[in-house]
Order: sequence, then C-alpha cells, then structure tokens
Amino acid sequence: MKKAIWIFIILFTCSFPKIEAQEHYAANFSVGVKAGASLSRAMFSPGVRQSFLPGTTGGLMFRYIEENHFGLIAEINYVDRGWKESFDELPFAFSRRLSYLQIPLLAHIYFGSDRAKFFFNAGPEIGFLLKEKTDANFDIANPGAVENFPTANRNTEQYAMPIKNKIDYGISAGIGAEVNLNPKNSLLLEGRFYYGLNNIFGANKKDVFAASNGISILVTLGYMFRIK
Repeated sequence: MKKAIWIFIILFTCSFPKIEAQEHYAANFSVGVKAGASLSRAMFSPGVRQSFLPGTTGGLMFRYIEENHFGLIAEINYVDRGWKESFDELPFAFSRRLSYLQIPLLAHIYFGSDRAKFFFNAGPEIGFLLKEKTDANFDIANPGAVENFPTANRNTEQYAMPIKNKIDYGISAGIGAEVNLNPKNSLLLEGRFYYGLNNIFGANKKDVFAASNGISILVTLGYMFRIK
C-alpha cells in the first residue's frame, strides 16, 4: 500500500510541468488595417464658438499579446483633425482641417470568449502634421471688411494664423469589441477619444491664445490577421 502511495505521489509531482504548460498563455502577434470617421474640434482659450469638424481616419495596426487579458498595440494612422466655427444663423462658414500622421502606442486590455471579446485601449500618441486646408466663404485675411461679419465678441486671428507646432502629442483611450471569424482572422469595432497636450498655435504671454489643443472622437472598423 505504501509503495502504491509513493508511486502516486511521484506521478502527481511529475505532472506539474504538464499542468503549467497547459496554463501558460501562448503569445501571438497580429497585423491589421482599419478605417473610419473622425469628429474634431480645438480647445481654445479664450474660447472660439465652434462645432465638430467631420473627417476620415485609417491606418495599420500591430498587436502583440503575451499575457492573458493584456497586450500592446502600435499603430500608424492618417487622421483628420481641426475645427469648424459656428456663426449661428448668419451665412458664413469657416473650417480648418489639419491632417496628421499619428503614431499611438497603447496598452490593450481585453476579456471575453474565444468567439468574441471586449477591449479597452489607452496610451500616448505622437503626430506629425502632413497638410492643412482652410475652407471659408469670406476673406479670412480681412474679415472685418466683410459686410455683416460678426466681429463683436469673436476672435478672428485664428483664421489666417500660421500653425506653430507641427508635432502634436497627447493621450488616447478607447473601447471596442472584436469578433473572431476563425483562429486567424477577426473584425474589430472601436470608439476612441484623443486629447492633445500640445498647442496648435503659440501660447506665450504675447500670443492671442493661452491654449489651442485639439480633441477628437474616432470610430473605426478594423480587420486583424494573426501571424503567430
């Protein structure tokens, strides 16, 4: 009897490595593409009356997961940012679109089943201004000379003011869902918020604005392919 007990103990002890191997999470690496829409505005101080400017976004995704429920995501994205000003009922329109190459590095936290998962992404971003475009139905160089233009209690310097900081940086956070089509392919839907920490224009005492940082809401649909 004692001999049988010792044999059982030895076999049970030898099984530990197998149990640990089964519980160890296999790392995986995936790449993907995504595209969607953006809504942007700028946080000016003193304030500027405005609404969200619609735009587009899209890019490449790289995801590495080594631990259960946690991974890292790096992206290279094209993003439209900027702002659109409000003129109440007057027939004036102005928007300034700033297009960036945006590179986020995000912590990826997820939970769910093998079939579907919910996730939370958060981390820093850095962006490089690629181009800008101004759309207006009045002379932005001299708006005060435009008939019936509402100059009272309105800042107008931002219409033609050159962009000072062509490198942007900030914080992103988003939530979404992922559906696995099979072990290699999946679809993702994400809503993300971006808050810029750098000013668009100068922010010294002699400058017009003490703050001019951008914010954006992005909704994207993505496709991910697992390589490893």
